[in-house]
Amino acid sequence: MVRTGLSALLIIGTWATAGLTQAAAADPSTAATEAPASASLLAAMQKDLGLTKSQAEERLTAEKSATALQDTARKAAGSSFGGAWFDAGSGKLTVAVTDDASARSVRATGARTRLVTHTAKRLDAAKARIDSLAAPRGVSSWHVDPQANSVVVNVVESERDDNDVRAFLAKARQTGPVTVRQAAQAPRTFAAGTVGGDPFYTGNVRCSIGFSVHGGFVTAGHCGGVGQEVRGWDGSGIGNIQGSSFPDNDYAWVNVGGGWWTVPVVLGWGTISDQLVRGSNEAPIGASICRSGSTSHWHCGNVLATNETVNYSEGAVHEMTKTSVCAEPGDSGGSFISGDQAQGVTSGGWGDCSGGGETWHQPVNEILNRYGLTLHTA
Repeated sequence: MVRTGLSALLIIGTWATAGLTQAAAADPSTAATEAPASASLLAAMQKDLGLTKSQAEERLTAEKSATALQDTARKAAGSSFGGAWFDAGSGKLTVAVTDDASARSVRATGARTRLVTHTAKRLDAAKARIDSLAAPRGVSSWHVDPQANSVVVNVVESERDDNDVRAFLAKARQTGPVTVRQAAQAPRTFAAGTVGGDPFYTGNVRCSIGFSVHGGFVTAGHCGGVGQEVRGWDGSGIGNIQGSSFPDNDYAWVNVGGGWWTVPVVLGWGTISDQLVRGSNEAPIGASICRSGSTSHWHCGNVLATNETVNYSEGAVHEMTKTSVCAEPGDSGGSFISGDQAQGVTSGGWGDCSGGGETWHQPVNEILNRYGLTLHTA
């Protein structure tokens, strides 16, 4: 799967030689025997999450069960539903509910429960009202946290005493239950100027391909606008940006032609085996997640929050997922994957892969629904 001496020139989900396509096509027949993941993926989880091999195997198995249980448990909770998350300590899905009767129904599905005061519906309504406020630069993001049973507003540590920040927080608290937390740095997008290496270019901007869809691929919207030409690692034309949104959203899709085609693969960069994509079931809060990008390559972490509004200098972006995975300039648009399930495309974050940080992704299912696309799966 790796071009000799040029692994950094391969692009996620798109290949330029027939030999590589044949190798990818051979993987589905053997992938099913790998339980629960390849040795290289387990090694990456051990490195980034501090797990032993057996712990990584057990966690992936438990996360798969929790992901499959989410919808059933939510229906069992009914109007009492207060959110859900994967608890790594117990290896179980935990569901917040507001009454004992609903808790009994949820436990019957196999999930654990926690009694809380506020329903997810109330918290989502509070967050929606905060979304309508103009946020100053010192407010980095906000999201519903089911474990805190509150809307969490993250404020850049150095800006916590700013008058505009204080005024925003006063208005936010009027919307419902709000908890304020500190963020180390303000978020930024991870596009980069042209440098040597991989993967696709729009003008002088280098970004990373996210996931193959039938007819093209999806990536981040801040990487380019509708109609822009997209070039591959070798400078040849791949296609054009067919749809793009940023800010408010951060997603785009590119059509593929000119000898390029798509396969359901996320590049492992030699750190792990290239990963097949088999679906797009959303991993719960607390689950492990990994990212592939053209600058920092392959890194793993955990899902920290969903449906978070991120306040970039260019404007707010909604419905993002926050993770503890690091990223760097040029990684924008790259793949977030949990096991073999596509999760989203890299948007931005803070920090880097030397000192650590946090990164947000735009969920892939939202992009597919917005443009009527079909994920290319194995």
